[in-house]
Amino acid sequence: MVIHALMIAVIVMLSSAAAWSQTPPTKGTTMADKPDGDVDFSQRERDMQTRLILRAEKKAYEEHLARAREARQLAADLQTAFENRNSFSTEDQKRLERLEKLTRRIRNEVGGSDSDSKPDDLPNELGKAVCEMAEMTKELAKQVEKTPRRVLSAAIIDQANKLIDVIQFVRTKTRLTND
Repeated sequence: MVIHALMIAVIVMLSSAAAWSQTPPTKGTTMADKPDGDVDFSQRERDMQTRLILRAEKKAYEEHLARAREARQLAADLQTAFENRNSFSTEDQKRLERLEKLTRRIRNEVGGSDSDSKPDDLPNELGKAVCEMAEMTKELAKQVEKTPRRVLSAAIIDQANKLIDVIQFVRTKTRLTND
């Protein structure tokens, strides 16, 4: 009798182990798991790649916004410096160059390229040009901040091209007055 009970207990344990190994997957596994126990990593890899791409896009957009903010600050600083001295120092010349590079980068990031057109409505005075440069930079920064990250904006491209023309005018005028 004891032997029969022992044998029944062994059979129950072996059957329960076999039944337990045949249970359906738990919450932690995915449908990509193959029935033979191998895991299909291709879906997980695609998910990870998608997340990495989205993070990279978000980081690039944040850098784009930071460039617009820096450009706005540089233009405001240049306007203040010009109003105080009525000219630009060598440090201000470097800021003008940096502002132009930032503006080009902003334009290129939204799909623009160099403009072949010659500007028609440039100011004839350096003081007016500096004020206009600051206002245009402020407007460009607003447009960049309002534009979603996956949108190509013709308005930003146009504004950036006009701003680059004004910056080049200011740089040329200040070189002529400093020489």
